[in-house]
Amino acid sequence: MSDKYEDIINLPHHVSKRHRQMPLEERAAQFAPFAALEGHAAAVSSTAQRVRLQMEEADKAENIYQL
Repeated sequence: MSDKYEDIINLPHHVSKRHRQMPLEERAAQFAPFAALEGHAAAVSSTAQRVRLQMEEADKAENIYQL
């Protein structure tokens, strides 16, 4: 079976002669401010709080009927 990348898969990694290699800390910093799901954590927290309150109210109502 022929792989479509067979001609390039074993080529050596290119290293620029003009530009120094960027340190990993700087590379990581480029992506640090990116938040693909901005507000997601707040939405999950809000929903969890609402469900928690609903469950507490349901427990209170159930305890009233058991007396």
